[in-house]
Amino acid sequence: MGAWDYVIVGAGTAGCVLANRLSEDPGVRVLLLEAGKSDNYIWIHIPVGYLHCMGNPRVDWGFKTAADPGLNGRSLVYPRGKVLGGSSSINGMIYMRGQARDYNHWRQLGLSGWSWDDVLPYFRKSEDHYAWDNDVHAQGGNLRVEEQRISWELLDAFRDACEQNGIPKTADFNGGDNFGSAYFQVTQKSGLRWNGTKAFLRPARNRPNLQVLTEAHVDRIQFENGVASGLDMSVGGEPASLAVTGELILAAGAIGSPQLLELSGIGNPDVLGKAGVETRHALPSVGENLQDHLQLRPVFKVRNALTMNEMARSWVGKAKIGLEYLLKRSGPMAMAPSQLGVFARTDPSFETANVQYHVQPLSLSKFGEPLHPFPAMTASVCNLRPESRGHVHITSPDRGDQPEILPKYLSAEADRRVAADAIRLTRRIMAAPAMQPYQPEEYLPGPDYTDEDDLVRAAGDIGTTIFHPVSTCRMGTDEGSVVDGRLRLRGFDNIRVVDASVMPTITSGNTNAPTVMIAEKGADMIRQDRRA
Repeated sequence: MGAWDYVIVGAGTAGCVLANRLSEDPGVRVLLLEAGKSDNYIWIHIPVGYLHCMGNPRVDWGFKTAADPGLNGRSLVYPRGKVLGGSSSINGMIYMRGQARDYNHWRQLGLSGWSWDDVLPYFRKSEDHYAWDNDVHAQGGNLRVEEQRISWELLDAFRDACEQNGIPKTADFNGGDNFGSAYFQVTQKSGLRWNGTKAFLRPARNRPNLQVLTEAHVDRIQFENGVASGLDMSVGGEPASLAVTGELILAAGAIGSPQLLELSGIGNPDVLGKAGVETRHALPSVGENLQDHLQLRPVFKVRNALTMNEMARSWVGKAKIGLEYLLKRSGPMAMAPSQLGVFARTDPSFETANVQYHVQPLSLSKFGEPLHPFPAMTASVCNLRPESRGHVHITSPDRGDQPEILPKYLSAEADRRVAADAIRLTRRIMAAPAMQPYQPEEYLPGPDYTDEDDLVRAAGDIGTTIFHPVSTCRMGTDEGSVVDGRLRLRGFDNIRVVDASVMPTITSGNTNAPTVMIAEKGADMIRQDRRA
């Protein structure tokens, strides 16, 4: 396949950013490899189409977690994008940077160059905000950010109820402190999803120094004299190999990047030995430190309010929804999975908001099942900074075998306490005067769950992933980290990891925008090091 200065494995969010930024230099050649297919699938682009994407083998890897003790032995579906654009093609489209304290904490861990002041320029570099151009936001970047094209009376009342509980209304979640309530801003343009492909890859596709291969599955990395020298892979189902003559950049995400490293013999020798893989380089932290936001999904029946449960139940309602989208690109088909966001403290001792709500005018027992046959809303709430740590590890040398994904939700005592407090806070909000015209009645987990142990057990019953796995190739200054502060794989001169897996700790919010930032900063560091 020729000689390349940069070979990028994974054309998800980070891979699309890297391909664009690195190929801006006409003096280098860039190859981008994606295991999935093109994103020319209609349900990717219609916002509500995420319902048709998650669990669909056309665009989703179809992962499942191992049975998790913290979820009372339940296993969860664990969607990850297998398509150009990666998870940005199937995610909830919420634009959320996190809190300044997240990045200042990274700096306090010794990672110079990763504080809030350091990373803010990279957030602004990629942003094309529909309204704001100031010290915090920018216009003219690749990633379009717009307001949602819908509002709900029930959600407006929930905002009022939050205010009655000391949680103010805010105009912007992305200025460094996201405490408050607002409708989420989303990565959409005129009612269509704006994924990593549209934002970053398409503008660069015609550059002669960039080649993109889809249906390109990488099995393992080959090494010679301590450097990555090639890739064993398949393209379109046919075996292939590729010589690595420059830098290899892994951007396969929090599941794919550690999986490829372990398949290549880089990881914990005990884990590799059990999987039948020879250890080439011992790096015990590979696949460890998995962090994710566990969302608890309290459901409340309501009266005197319109919800999606009724709208989507009849063919007449569905026709109206479809017609509104066809004519105006607005309404429920333009909705992100969650419309209203709230950041709050479950205890006054927290310096900043420690939980996030994704509030929806609908309810269902679990993803993939029909909406409930009664009017209801869901006040999904997650712990923003969980202390529980899980892992992602291969169990065989076969790339086709899913790795074991075990988040170990609620394994930390602090997380169990926050889960119980989050349910209590939700009940207080629903009991506020602003919600009383709708006569809310708790359906899940149910009012009988009251003491601490009951609430923790209920959290295990109704908790599910909010699709934010990170940190499995964590960045750090210590020898136990997987990559250093410049995202270089420890022990190798020509391999980097540039994706959500490098976060040392999870950010306080949705993780797509931080992944874009990591790739923007990573591309800058790669170019700087090339010139050095």
